[in-house]
Amino acid sequence: MRAVIIGAGRGSRLGPETDRIPKTLVEVMGRPMLDWILDALAAGGFRREEVVFVCGYAEEAVRSRYPELTFVRNADWERNNILASLLMARDHLLDGFVSTYADIVYEGAIVERLVANPHDYVIGCDTAWRRRYVARSEHPETDAEKLRADGARVIQVSRHLPSEAAQGEFIGVMRLAPPAARRFVAAFEQAQAEYQGRVFREGRPFERAYLIDLVQEQLESGEPIFREDTDGGYMEIDTEQDLALAAGWWRDRP
Repeated sequence: MRAVIIGAGRGSRLGPETDRIPKTLVEVMGRPMLDWILDALAAGGFRREEVVFVCGYAEEAVRSRYPELTFVRNADWERNNILASLLMARDHLLDGFVSTYADIVYEGAIVERLVANPHDYVIGCDTAWRRRYVARSEHPETDAEKLRADGARVIQVSRHLPSEAAQGEFIGVMRLAPPAARRFVAAFEQAQAEYQGRVFREGRPFERAYLIDLVQEQLESGEPIFREDTDGGYMEIDTEQDLALAAGWWRDRP
């Protein structure tokens, strides 16, 4: 099983912070986000030599600082999105994987629990998610990748889900055992064959699909997907405002 970091994008909403480096190298609380992520993955048993990094914008900055990682290039990063970026690493997915967004900070304990979970397809969920949106005017709750579940079993993942109906926010980290990983790749290929060049979900063309678009597609086809919770041990850094708020979020997490 490999860990895959989806880090091809620039992160233009962070302004001049990403003029020369990709979003994942922006420092949060004195460290690049990528260092926080690699430490969290290590807590789940992944050595850096087992980590695949999907690169794109300013890729040499990452390659030079972290030569021990395995790199996969998303040459079309400006025209595609998170889902397509992850599937650039499909050769590393079929034996099972943990995937993670590259613009987040989270506790290693959630990776430990994801890896240990007995189910084949498990996604991370922050149950204390709404506290971070109180002063977050540049990235409102309507943009959150909200999650609805029946107990541990996930029912829906969507930005359009009303906040009051959500049990939490998808943190961008998930673990798929080999059988689920193969079904995930097959679902992508089926959706690609049907929707390439067309609208896929929620008004987005397939090429610009989010990861949660395919997760929801699988949920609707009957794929059993489960959640593993963290109570506030996660934050997304999407804007300059988030950077300013991050230390307080982290200090005051439950």
